[in-house]
Amino acid sequence: MKNLILILFLFGITTPLIAQIIELPEVFINPDKYKYIYEVAGDAKDENVKNLEMEIAKFDVTKQEYYDDEYDTYTVSFYIPQGYAVAVYDGDGNLLRTIERYRNVKLPIAVSQAIAKRFPQWTLEKDIYKVIFNEKKWNAKKVYKLKLTNGEKSLKVKTDEEGNFL
Repeated sequence: MKNLILILFLFGITTPLIAQIIELPEVFINPDKYKYIYEVAGDAKDENVKNLEMEIAKFDVTKQEYYDDEYDTYTVSFYIPQGYAVAVYDGDGNLLRTIERYRNVKLPIAVSQAIAKRFPQWTLEKDIYKVIFNEKKWNAKKVYKLKLTNGEKSLKVKTDEEGNFL
């Protein structure tokens, strides 16, 4: 009887250990797209936007059914409920540039602090986050367009991702 209880006890302990093995799918990102990830997708911002930007980086135009060697560039649109992104890829699948626009996203801490410091009595009504990435220049222009309200007054301001007013 003791042996049976011991065997059942050991079986009960080892079964959950086996079930904890999780295999993640392998993800390959073209090395030429690291510029985009470094410049755009690495920032701390809204999770939905970050996930869409990672999809843009992972997207491989050469594996699509519409791919043809004759064309020099491919323009691909990506959508989420908060906004959209338009990406241009070359014939080899390299990301050349993007234009992105998102509404009412979670603001970075630096932007929120700058707004609270400069406009203490104002509330954020809506915001638009725009990103323009260019691979040749290896830069990304990121702008937050904010609409602030204070009673019946409204004010529109622009900041960069570091909270500097433009």
